Amino acid sequence: MLEVKDLKKKFVKYNAKRKKEEFYADNGISFKAKDGEIIGILGPNGAGKTTLLRMIAGILEPTSGTISFGKLDYLHNEIEIKKNIAYLSGNTKLYNTLSPYELLKMCGNIYGVEESKLEDRIKEISKKLNMDSFLYNRIENLSTGQTQRVNIARCLVHDPKYYILDEATSGLDIISSQIILDFIKEEKKRGKIILYSTHYMEEAENICDNVIMINKGIVIKEGTPSEIKKSTKTTNLRDAFFTLIGGVSNE
Repeated sequence: MLEVKDLKKKFVKYNAKRKKEEFYADNGISFKAKDGEIIGILGPNGAGKTTLLRMIAGILEPTSGTISFGKLDYLHNEIEIKKNIAYLSGNTKLYNTLSPYELLKMCGNIYGVEESKLEDRIKEISKKLNMDSFLYNRIENLSTGQTQRVNIARCLVHDPKYYILDEATSGLDIISSQIILDFIKEEKKRGKIILYSTHYMEEAENICDNVIMINKGIVIKEGTPSEIKKSTKTTNLRDAFFTLIGGVSNE
């Protein structure tokens, strides 16, 4: 189980008069994720989704609050936790002169995957993400969808337990998006815990067990897609979100 309790992250910015101001990108966020569960993190740009995921991934240190992975926490078990995380950032850059195969070999070595197991793991990931046809091509020659599949693959070579995916299908064509979504569903069946941030409300309805809607750094609604639609008297999560914030004009 993954548990987040009262997580806050404070930043400092300067206003137009160059006066220093403090603000919370995330302010008191709490939730739990069970084994074999996909949690959707939904909200507009600037809502605090990426900051939240970076704190959970151990990239940013929270101002306050706790994050626990089963019985482990970052204070006492940072290395062990990070060995079991797959973190996909929306702006990760890859080594364009390498092939996907070479990149996966390098990532496997960094994570300490045994050489005898690494080849089988690469073959397994390549098949699941439909990468066989371009596994040995240079990354700089791949399409956007192919590159994103490689980006996801390099997070998975060590077979992690916790997936933290930030806008995994953003800007992709329908085929590449579906390949990634099908893969996520398969990993759920294997008992993985998956945090899935997306702008695409329809995706969240399709794959998420529970949804956490965030706006301006706070949770405005949490529940299954069906529960959220029922409580807001709407037929889809997009309309549910706008109902919760009082409409587009309020933003």
